[in-house]
Amino acid sequence: MSKKLFVLLVILMSLSLIGIIFVQLFFINNSLEYEKKNFTFSVKRSLSLVSQAIEEYEYRDYFMKLQPYLSKDNKADSSIIKQLFVATEDEGEDKTIIHRNTVLEERFKVPSLFFEIDADSFNISKLSSERVTETYNNTSIDGIRRLDPETRLREYSSLSALDKQVYEDTFKTLLKDKPVYKRVSVAQVETLLKRELKSEGIDLNFEFAIYDDDLATKVKTENFELLDESAYGVKVFLDNNKESSYNLWIDFPERKKYLFSSILWMIVLSIIFTGIIIIAYTSAIYQLIRQRQISQIKTDFINNMTHEFKTPIATINLALDSIKNPKIISDQEKVLRYLGMIKEENKRMHAQVENVLRISKLDKNELDISKERLDVHELVEDAVTHVELIVEDRQGYVKTHLNAEHTSVLANDTHFTNVIVNILDNAIKYSDDAPKIDVYTENVGNSILIKVADQGNGMSKAVAKRVFEKFYREHTGNVHNVKGHGLGLAYVKKIVEDHQGYISVESEKGKGSTFIIKMPLIS
Repeated sequence: MSKKLFVLLVILMSLSLIGIIFVQLFFINNSLEYEKKNFTFSVKRSLSLVSQAIEEYEYRDYFMKLQPYLSKDNKADSSIIKQLFVATEDEGEDKTIIHRNTVLEERFKVPSLFFEIDADSFNISKLSSERVTETYNNTSIDGIRRLDPETRLREYSSLSALDKQVYEDTFKTLLKDKPVYKRVSVAQVETLLKRELKSEGIDLNFEFAIYDDDLATKVKTENFELLDESAYGVKVFLDNNKESSYNLWIDFPERKKYLFSSILWMIVLSIIFTGIIIIAYTSAIYQLIRQRQISQIKTDFINNMTHEFKTPIATINLALDSIKNPKIISDQEKVLRYLGMIKEENKRMHAQVENVLRISKLDKNELDISKERLDVHELVEDAVTHVELIVEDRQGYVKTHLNAEHTSVLANDTHFTNVIVNILDNAIKYSDDAPKIDVYTENVGNSILIKVADQGNGMSKAVAKRVFEKFYREHTGNVHNVKGHGLGLAYVKKIVEDHQGYISVESEKGKGSTFIIKMPLIS
């Protein structure tokens, strides 16, 4: 995959993920706004019904007080009868139809003591209605016209709707100046609010108060505070002009929590699914980057391996060509020399192949590593002997500082010796001048530390973080002044971890590196 295509793919995936997140946030925000509007509508409808119920309760209360004065046993102070007659002639049927509507208004004088008004008494009118429809046949006998009744329909009612309106208008006028706390109690308002809110599906703690314009009245709960942005209000005790200075306000301290709880399941599911998408996206990007890095590393590995095999193959070919020469084949000493070169180069290639196979077996856990009780100092001294001649040939040195008192570990002789040899070999290869290497041991708690410090080229922090990765080598362009294929330190790390140990590196560019191995001791 080309770099441009890879970057384009990452950008498109990132934009898609950001788009999904924004759509989720937009959807949740719209749902919350819908819940707010629905909540506001339900609360206002409940308040409107409560306002009507308060007025209805007050009307019924005072109407019951009036009933004794409006009963049939009490005589009206005055009565007014109003009648309306309508007569129509049906010439086709030779009939006369008469409609008569009689309205009786009875006025009663009621004491004003229980209304707490200034006057001693006031008048209340009681209305009743009688409607009669009569049909007559028009007949003529001996030249004299006569009307004979045919049908008669009588209707009577007390005009309850009209009565109610009359009484309500009267009460509103009489009670307009009465203190609000004498007209309704806190308990009444609270009961009505709970009932209406419950019918709307709102089961939430609330605070309320009745205000006279901007002043709070005694009809209020203790913790109510009028905050315009969160309180809902409705007018109560409307007068005959449908106006009032009284407002019933209600506030819900836990309103936001209630609204969020109504869409909590939606938020939780959105977070879960979005989280899954983010994890999958991150994993996909990581795998893409990782695969790209592995592809690059494998390419470098193949290039390095090719470079490593090129020299021994060329040497073997030259040696074989030389042996074929009639002058050389007769010289036994030269033939043996060339055969020795072929054998050494063959061993070199075999060692590199074995190194690759060894790492492969470690990855698959197929490498059988038997462990026994060993002395770390003996392993270190054995490893140093493997590189002493090479170091001396380059006029360098390997010094040991074996200061640990307890040195027994459970390890494999061959593999752990290879670990130290690999680290020493790296210190030699990455020292441009004469290699100067110091090996230290010390005890820390129940562990032993093995430190291999060199004064070579060192490495950057970025390289130090990846130096134990398989196939990884620091990029040096087309310069191959140091041979290798990035498997040595990967092998070291695998072996150390298989021994329940830990390896790390401290390095600074141009000042050398220190590899630290920590191994558990056995008693």
